[in-house]
Amino acid sequence: MPTAEDFKHELFRMMAEAQKAGNEFVEVIARQLYRSAGGPSGMGNHRMPNCCQVMWAQVAPDYGDVIVYAPPKKYGPRLTIRYRLPRRERIEL
Repeated sequence: MPTAEDFKHELFRMMAEAQKAGNEFVEVIARQLYRSAGGPSGMGNHRMPNCCQVMWAQVAPDYGDVIVYAPPKKYGPRLTIRYRLPRRERIEL
């Protein structure tokens, strides 16, 4: 089962790959991130909230990130966020 750190690593890998390709943004869907990080497909999505928390933690609306779709409770496989590239440094306190 993937951990929050696994989701974060995979999210950053996706961002780096899109940036290397010259894209101005990358659109990430929680279901895709979940599976890409090694989460099982089908009904075993009990780590989906961790995946979504990682995605939400990287959102910077003032930098140009856009919430394309947010489920009613903020967490779910259809959560879709468009992250602007290149990413700026985030300072964690």
